Amino acid sequence: MIRKHFAGFAASALALAVSAQAFAGTVTTDGADIMIKTKGGLEVGTTDKAFSFKLGGRIQADYSRFDGFYTNNGNTADAGYFRRAYLELGGVMYTDWAYQVSYDFSHNAGGDSRKDDGYFNEASLAYNGFAPVSIKVGRFNPDFGLERATSSKWVTAPERTAAYDLVDWANSHNGGMGIQVSGTVGASLYGSAGITVKDGTTADTQSEDGDSVKQYNLRGVFAPMRDPGNVLHFGLNYAYRDLSDSALDARIRSRLGMRGVSTDGGQDAGTNGNRLLLGGRSVTGPNSGAYGDDAAFGLEAAWATGPFSVQGEYVTRSMDSERAGYDDVDADGYYVQLAYTLTGEPRGYKLGKFDAIKPANKQIGAWELFYRYDNLNAEDDTAGGTVVTDDVEAKVHNLGVNWYANESVKISGTYVKTKVDNVTNAAGDDDGDGFVLRAQYVF
Repeated sequence: MIRKHFAGFAASALALAVSAQAFAGTVTTDGADIMIKTKGGLEVGTTDKAFSFKLGGRIQADYSRFDGFYTNNGNTADAGYFRRAYLELGGVMYTDWAYQVSYDFSHNAGGDSRKDDGYFNEASLAYNGFAPVSIKVGRFNPDFGLERATSSKWVTAPERTAAYDLVDWANSHNGGMGIQVSGTVGASLYGSAGITVKDGTTADTQSEDGDSVKQYNLRGVFAPMRDPGNVLHFGLNYAYRDLSDSALDARIRSRLGMRGVSTDGGQDAGTNGNRLLLGGRSVTGPNSGAYGDDAAFGLEAAWATGPFSVQGEYVTRSMDSERAGYDDVDADGYYVQLAYTLTGEPRGYKLGKFDAIKPANKQIGAWELFYRYDNLNAEDDTAGGTVVTDDVEAKVHNLGVNWYANESVKISGTYVKTKVDNVTNAAGDDDGDGFVLRAQYVF
C-alpha cells in the first residue's frame, strides 16, 4: 500500500513539474519573497536564499541488441529496460544546510539483490556553514573518479567505463552510509575525504561477527583551466577497505559496456547473458576471511578546447589473500575518450566533473560524436579458482552519437565491440558486438 501511494505521489509530482514549464515568477510575502523557477523541474526558494527546494528527476529508457561473447551460446539477444528512473528532491534550509534525496524506480541502481524494490540512490544532508568546506552525511556514492563524479545524465557513453568494474566497490555505496568532508582551495583545487560503512546484509561485506566493513576514500583535483570549452583537469584517487574475517562476493566481473546482458528492472538476456569473469572468488561461510587488504588507486586527466574534449582514467586494484589456497588478485584498467560537438557547443564543466552540453540552436539541438576505448585485465593465480587462466584481458570499443534535442531531451546511439583474451563463452566466442539506444528525459 505504501509503495502504491509513493508511486502515485511520484506521478503527480512528475505531472506538476511538466505542466509547470509554462509558469514562473516571484511571490511577495511579509517576509522574504518567494521565487519560483520552472525551467527543468520545479524550484521554489526565498530571495534571500535561506530556504529552497527543487523537484526534478531523470528517465533513461534503453534498448540493446548483442551477440558473440555477450551471450553464452553466441546467438543474438536483446534487452529493453529503464536504466534509471529517478525522482529527486533537494534544496537548502536555514542557509547553511543542504539536502538531497533521489529514489530510483527502475530497480537498477540497487544492484542484483534488489530486483523487486525501488532504491534510494541518495539520501544525504550537508552542512555548508564552513564554506568552502562541506560536511555531508547519509547515503551517497563515495568520491572516486571523473566519470563517477559526472552525473549519469551527462556522461558521454550510455555506460561508464568498463574499467570501473575492476574497482566497483570504490565508488559505490552498495546500500551503506557514509560521511564525507570536501572543499576547495582557491578556484583550481578540490579535495574530499570520506568513510563509508557498507551494508553487510546485501551483496557487499560483513564480518563473521556482523561488523560492517569500513571503506576509506580520498580524492584530489587540480584544474588550472576550468571553463566550459577551456578545461585542463588532473585528479588522484585512493580507496581502501579491510576484508579480514569478512564474507563477500569477491568476484571481479564486467558487462563490458552492455548492461542488457544482466540488468534489473526490465528485460535482459536472462540465463543466456554472459558477464566476463576476470578473477576473485566468492568467499562466504567456511571460506570467509580469505582476503585481507583491498586497495584501489586512480588517476584521471582531461583536456577540452571548444567543442573537442579528451579524457582518460587509469585504475588499479590489489586484493591480498590471507589463507592458503588463495592467491593475491591484481587488476588494472584504463580508458581514453574523444568527443566532438558537431554544432560547436562545449561540454559544461564544474570543478572536478563535466556537465551538460547546452544546445545553442533550439531547432536542431546539439550533435556530439564520441569514441571510447576501455582496457581491463586481472591476474589471479588461485588454484582451482573462478577462471581457467591466471591472466584475463578485455578490450571494449564504444562509438556513438548523442543528440541533445534541448536541455531536457537527449537521444543516443552507440555501437559496442569487445574482444577478450584467455577466456571464451560456452560457445567458444572471444569477441562480441552490440548496440545501445537510449532516450533520456531530464526535468
